Amino acid sequence: MPALLDLDDVYRARERIAGRLHRTPMLGSRTLSERVGVPVHFKAELFQRTGAFKPRGVLNKLATLTPEEKERGVISISAGNHAQALAYGSAVEGIDALVVMWQTASQMKIAAARAYGATVDDSPADIPAAFEHLDRLIEETGRTLVHPYDDPLVMAGQGTVGLEMLEDVPDADVVLVQVGGGGLISGIAAAVKSLKPDARVIAVEPELSNALAASLAAGEPVTIEPRSLADGLNGPYAGPNCVRVCLELGVESVLLTEEEIKEGFRFMYGRMKLACEAAGAATAAALLAGRIELESGSTVAAVVSGGNIAPQTAAAILARS
Repeated sequence: MPALLDLDDVYRARERIAGRLHRTPMLGSRTLSERVGVPVHFKAELFQRTGAFKPRGVLNKLATLTPEEKERGVISISAGNHAQALAYGSAVEGIDALVVMWQTASQMKIAAARAYGATVDDSPADIPAAFEHLDRLIEETGRTLVHPYDDPLVMAGQGTVGLEMLEDVPDADVVLVQVGGGGLISGIAAAVKSLKPDARVIAVEPELSNALAASLAAGEPVTIEPRSLADGLNGPYAGPNCVRVCLELGVESVLLTEEEIKEGFRFMYGRMKLACEAAGAATAAALLAGRIELESGSTVAAVVSGGNIAPQTAAAILARS
């Protein structure tokens, strides 16, 4: 079976989106490096346009649409960060965008998606209802689906994060990536494992939202009921394409408690001075909690995936309430 996603796909994605997004920095952490005994660097994707890595995949996908597809408009579903990215990217391309969300999604992220120019349908009561509603709307409207994670073009766009990580920290041989649906880690794994086959790529998920870990264990996609405070990681399932890539490339997996995620969040705010969201702090949390076994001489590169968190949520975690 041919590879679903390879290094050339990621390079093509970089060419398509070149000059349209920020080159986010890699930031070292002396405190965390001393604690775990090896150098640790964070890829600060919270500084990306719309406050998360998501526009990379969106812009790569939109660049491949035909004029007819652009005329019909696009549609997707999202807990928030993909919604904002699709709204932003569609506005840049002059494409009408409709995003399905749900009533319990972050109100801040819903408002941001609307502010970027998308129409947001947040009538579904919960995540399962939202996916059913999405299917009906695709059938009714004829819009092109820009999947939040399971489209190979979206995955390839996210893989550009991995290219930049290795360019900025060539010694990196342990790469940590937080996971919701799996688009980011599958794209990064395709890039990293192609350039450095012996590198470890490790998925970090909440115990209460472990769709990829469950899927890797089962060897096929598994549906769950996500309940983590890290809403950006609350995917109801890992994409079949994402699961396939992660299985083929030997992606590892670790899980975090909710309290460990909160501790990671406090560390990123207090020591790194990075106002990330809970999902973005998951990789730091995995290191702080000792979830990653590290050999002497290793170098860690970890993603900070986004910074779109409601102030009241951040304040509650920081206040330990």
